Amino acid sequence: MANTFAIILTIATLITGIFWFLEKYRWKPARQRKVEEVRKQCNGDIDGKVLAEVGKPKGWVESLASFFPVLFVVLVIRSFLYEPFQIPSGSMMKTLLVGDFIAVQKYSYGLRDPITNTVIISTGHPKRGDIAVFKHPDGSKLDLIKRVIGLPGDKIVYSVEQKKIFIYPACKSTDKNCIGQESKPLNMNYSEPKLSDWKQVNRQSKSNPDFYTLEDYKERGIVDSNSLRSFDMQVQQETIGDNTHDILTTKGIMEKPEYFFHQKGQPIATWVVPEGNYFMMGDNRDNSGDSRYFGFVPESNFVGKATAIWISFEKQPNEWPTGIRFSRIGGIH
Repeated sequence: MANTFAIILTIATLITGIFWFLEKYRWKPARQRKVEEVRKQCNGDIDGKVLAEVGKPKGWVESLASFFPVLFVVLVIRSFLYEPFQIPSGSMMKTLLVGDFIAVQKYSYGLRDPITNTVIISTGHPKRGDIAVFKHPDGSKLDLIKRVIGLPGDKIVYSVEQKKIFIYPACKSTDKNCIGQESKPLNMNYSEPKLSDWKQVNRQSKSNPDFYTLEDYKERGIVDSNSLRSFDMQVQQETIGDNTHDILTTKGIMEKPEYFFHQKGQPIATWVVPEGNYFMMGDNRDNSGDSRYFGFVPESNFVGKATAIWISFEKQPNEWPTGIRFSRIGGIH
C-alpha cells in the first residue's frame, strides 16, 4: 500500500510539475505578450477588466499548476526525510502500541529511490537495537516494524523455554572476546520477569489477540468463556547494544520451534545472519511474526528508522479509536 501511494504521489507530482513549468515559462509569458498587444492596439485606452480577462489562465491549468509546489514538498519529505506509519498490531508492545502513529526517518539507512527503494546515497546501516520499518522479505511489499537483533555475521540462539535471546557477534581478528572462531555472547542484562499491566485476550472470532491494560480489562468486564480466553503477561528489561527496553512475554503460551525458519546447517532456533542481511524480532515475543519465522531481512528491504510517536489513539486492531493517549507522544527507544 505504501509503495502504491509512493508511485501515485510521484506520478501526480510529475504531471502537475509539467503543467507548472509550462504555465510559468510558456503559457503565462504568452498571455502577457497578448495583453501588451491588445493594450498597444487600443493605445492604452482599454478597461482593466478586459485586459485581466485576456491574461487570465484556464481554471484547470491554474489548479493543476498550483498543486505542484505542495506535492513536491510532500514527495521530498516523505521520500527522503520522514514518512508516517500507523502501528496495526501489538507485536512491538510495550514500546509501540496499536494506534500509535510514528515518524520514520527515511535517511537513516541511505537516501533511496521512492519507488524502487534502491539506495542512491549511502548514509548509514541498521544498528543493533534500532526499531526499523522494512519490506517483508517474501516480496509482498508489506511494511513491517521490528527491532534489529542480529547484524551480518551474528549467531542468534533463541531459548524457547527461557524466552531469551543469545547473540554471538561476528568474530573479528581484533576482538579480544573471540574464542577460536566464535565470540562470547553479548551481555543482554535481562531483568527478572514481573507481572505487567497488560492482558492478552484471545477470541475464536479473531486470528490475532487483543491487548488490554488491566484497568481497561476490568472496566470492560471481560470474562473467560468458551470463545474467549485471557492470559497474564510478564514484562522484563532487555539490553541490546546501547539500548535497554521492555519486552513482553505471555504466561501459558509457548512458541513452537517446528514453525521456525530452519537455516540449513544450523540447529532449530539457531541462525547465523548472512552478509547484507539482518535478524529482526518484535518486543512482544510470543506475539510477533518475525525473523524466527520468515528468516533474514536484506538491507535493501529497509525503509527507515522509527524515531518518534506523533499521535496515539486508544484502539484495538480494526476498531475505531476511543480516545487519544497524549502521554505517548514523543521519542521512541
